[in-house]
Amino acid sequence: MKTSKARNALGKYGEDLAARRLTESGMTVLQRNWRSGRAGEIDIVARDGDALVVCEVKTRRTGTYEHPMAAVTPVKAQRLRGLAERWLQEHGGAPPGGVRIDVVGVLLPDRGAPVVEHVRGVA
Repeated sequence: MKTSKARNALGKYGEDLAARRLTESGMTVLQRNWRSGRAGEIDIVARDGDALVVCEVKTRRTGTYEHPMAAVTPVKAQRLRGLAERWLQEHGGAPPGGVRIDVVGVLLPDRGAPVVEHVRGVA
């Protein structure tokens, strides 16, 4: 039980950093942790100009597992596209700028500041 609590805290911390990065880059965070039943969850839904952005956040400690960006496989990207469609159905359809899927990778070193990478249009 302790490990899942620690993982949830790590994930929330990464999402907080990601939301701050997106806001600093001029995007507007519309919603966080949006769930669609069993289909899954969108970590962050944001607006970038006239585009809707579905953002997957991956947080890792350095030296563990793969790089955060490697966690978004083609299967995961497909699932995110499906979740984006559901979000749009509930929130009035696609914006003029369409929909983009971004990934924010947060790398937490043992010492020093977290490294936050934002990659636009991964899928």
